[in-house]
This record gives sequence, C-alpha cells and structure tokens, in this order.
Amino acid sequence: MEKQELKPAGVFKYFAEICQVPRPSKKEEKIIAYLKAFGEKHNLETKVDEAGNVLIKKPATPGKENLQTVVLQSHVDMVCEKNNDVEHDFLKDPIETEIEGEWMKAKGTTLGADNGIGVATELAILADDTIEHGPLECLFTVDEETGLTGAFALKEGFMTGDILLNLDSEDEGELFIGCAGGIDSVAEFTYKEVDVPAGYFFFKVEVKGLKGGHSGGDIHLGRGNANKILNRFLSKMVAKYDLYLCEINGGNLRNAIPREAYAICAVPENAKHDVRTDLNVFTAEIENELAVTEPDLKLILESEAPRAKAIDQETTARLLKALYAVPHGIYAMSQDIPGLVETSTNLASIKMKPGNVIRIETSQRSSILSARDDMANTVRSAFLLAGAKVTSGDGYPGWKPNPHSAILEVAAASYKRLFGVDAKVKAIHAGLECGLFLDKYPTLDMISFGPTLIGVHSPDERMLIPTVDKFWRHLLDVLANIPEKK
Repeated sequence: MEKQELKPAGVFKYFAEICQVPRPSKKEEKIIAYLKAFGEKHNLETKVDEAGNVLIKKPATPGKENLQTVVLQSHVDMVCEKNNDVEHDFLKDPIETEIEGEWMKAKGTTLGADNGIGVATELAILADDTIEHGPLECLFTVDEETGLTGAFALKEGFMTGDILLNLDSEDEGELFIGCAGGIDSVAEFTYKEVDVPAGYFFFKVEVKGLKGGHSGGDIHLGRGNANKILNRFLSKMVAKYDLYLCEINGGNLRNAIPREAYAICAVPENAKHDVRTDLNVFTAEIENELAVTEPDLKLILESEAPRAKAIDQETTARLLKALYAVPHGIYAMSQDIPGLVETSTNLASIKMKPGNVIRIETSQRSSILSARDDMANTVRSAFLLAGAKVTSGDGYPGWKPNPHSAILEVAAASYKRLFGVDAKVKAIHAGLECGLFLDKYPTLDMISFGPTLIGVHSPDERMLIPTVDKFWRHLLDVLANIPEKK
C-alpha cells in the first residue's frame, strides 16, 4: 500500500500536512497558526480563544440549513514519546510516517494519530464542498494530553452547536457514550547528598522493552510498569547490601504506562558479582510473570563510572518502600457495564529535580467521582506515611453515559445500514474532553468515535488504514442524517 493510494485521500492529505507541524502539548503555537491560515484560505469564519482553542464554522449545504448544528471536535496536541536510540526533536522535526501492511506508524516516535486523524478528518470536511451537512462548527482544542486545559478554558458561547461528535476514540465500530474522570497526585521527597565510601562498585540497572501504552485505554491489559519492576529489584538489593542510590529515573507522562526506567547505584566491591547473579535470577522471575504481556522485556546491568555523591540512605529506604506500597493498575471494575474498568491508578514517572527533590507523578481515573477521589487518597496516604510532600491537581469530570441519546440512535442506525452489523455501544476508561464540555454546555448531545489505533502514547502507536475509510463513510452518513432543529 503506497501513501498516494490511501483513502480517503482528503483525510490522509491533511494528516500528512499536520505531521509536518510540531504540536507537543502546551507548545501548539504552530498548529494554531496552521488552522487559522486554513480557515482564512477557505473563507470560513475562524476564531481563537485565549487558551488557543480554534473554532472554524462552515455553513450548511443548500437544503440542509434546518438541521441541528453539529460540532466536530478533536484535540490538536500529541503525546511526544520516542525510543531512546532515536534522534528526534518534537519542537522542530516532522513526524516521519511509514506503512507496514495495513498499518501506518512512525519511525521510532509516536505517530500523533491520537488525535491528528480527528483533526485531519475535520479539515477534509471543511475543504470539501461536495459533502452534505447542516451547519457545522469544527472545534480544535489544545493541551488535551497533559491537563485538558483547552477544554477547561472553553467559555460558554464560544460554540453554538446542539450535537457534539468527538473524534478521539480508537476502536472503529464502537460508539462511546461515557468516559472516566481523572486526577493527578504528585509526591516529592527531599534528600540529602552524602559521600559514597571508597571501595564501592557502581552500576546502572535498566528496565527496557516494555509495551507501555495509554494509562486509561490499556491499563486492563496487564502490561508491566517499568517503575514498579525497577523498584522491586532495588528493594531486594537494599535488603541484602549496603546500597547507595545515586540516580533514579523512570517513565515520562502521567497518562502513559512507563516503558523504561533506570537507576545508578553503588554496592561494596565484593558484592558486584553477587548483584549480577541476583539480577539474572530476578529477570527470570519477571520474565515468567510477564511472559504473555511483555515478551520483549529486558533488564540490563552495566558498570558505571564512580559518582562522588548519592541520596542519603534513610530517604532511599522511604522512597523505595513508598514506591512498593503505592498501587498501580486496576482497582475496581464497573458494576454496570461488563468489561469496563471503573477505577485505576498509574505510577507514571520518577524524576530527580533541582534542589535535591525526587518527584513522583501518578494519575487516578474512575467513572465515579467519589471512587476517583478515594483512589487518590489511597496513593496520597502511602506517600504521606513515607514522609513525602503530596499535592493533587484539580481533576476533571467523567461523562455519564446516556443510552437514550438521539445522536446515538442516528449513529447506530447509520452504522447498521452501511456495514450490515451493529456498532458496539461502550463507555471508555480513558478520559475524554466530553465531560468538561457538558459542564459548559449541559444540553449537548454527544458521542465519540474514530478509526482503530493501537499503542497510543508510545512509539508503537499505529493506525489501521482501512478503518479510516470506514470511519469517514460513517461520519459523512451521520452528518447527512442529523435531526432537524426543534
């Protein structure tokens, strides 16, 4: 399959264009400028709010003026993850796409189809005057991935639609009518620097090769957490040897399951061969536990140049115990929707910061507000017991499912008519911006759908090309069958 043969041509044309535009979360200036220029080029009413959200309006095609106004919505930012051996500057370099069979992926980085394919779909509709639709408003929000700040900042009256179609789902043939809310919990340990005694062997231990993935959509797959695995090994070593922890680093983004982590440590010189043996034994145990979900897991131990300073051992002990105690993964399953994760938590990242601070970021999700807050308090309690300073973000609301939605009926009937099978109606454990839209626009009727993506938020992200055409055909049919204004 060649790129020039991809269908729908308009969608893939604009996806290729936005892959040339850097758009990390909180650094969306270039994609905002691109969207403004697009609106002006096509003589469409375009406005940008203080947060950077862009709205482009398109009048109804003749004869469709009396349909309800539809808001098509996608977020413009992307998760910027790359493999360690890849040179890529997300602030300057374009995303290099490639095709493997029926899949599109990027070369060693995230693809940005989350949610670039939604953005490209909206642009293709705005640019094509042969498509039948009622009044359209295309909303492009900023900073969905690192705080939903664009959706939070959206003001009443910025858009006027009756129906919102969120194009940020990742399973073609599924219509989403609800999502989880979330909150971040951050712990900070302050340590003293101490001298490492003479006669110590320095080593670096790394956890690599994990699949990672989305901390909402992939949390139920039983994948390994690099931070948890690393901490488990370090805890064993602290129990056996006079270990000094010099450096620790793991994971990156709060909404990504950590794929890689490392630590630099020192043990007495006479223990260096024992540590290598211990790692071999530990590796065999972890490989056995994760044989199905993480076949490419690697644990690597290498000699490291001596370090003059280390974290004091009392703080190291508290840190490792806290990381052991803090939960990761599914906490509860939904009692209403079979197979849906209700509540979960992600031990996302461990970073050393200026001022002798070790910062641990975690993220809690739940479709029930009280359960979300309870999970956050569970995480908070473990860190507080270990003497850390803990803070939490404001969080964001979930989107309560409405199985009697009028737009859901339209979309479900359309899918059945086009493809001869029923679409699956679901809620999602990942966070969508829809809950925040309802706060500002409580009468909106909403669903979310999109083509099939896997491995989002990781360099394994890929998009199933044939599903883009199915998604496109479905979306256009829905737009042609929107109910009339009441």
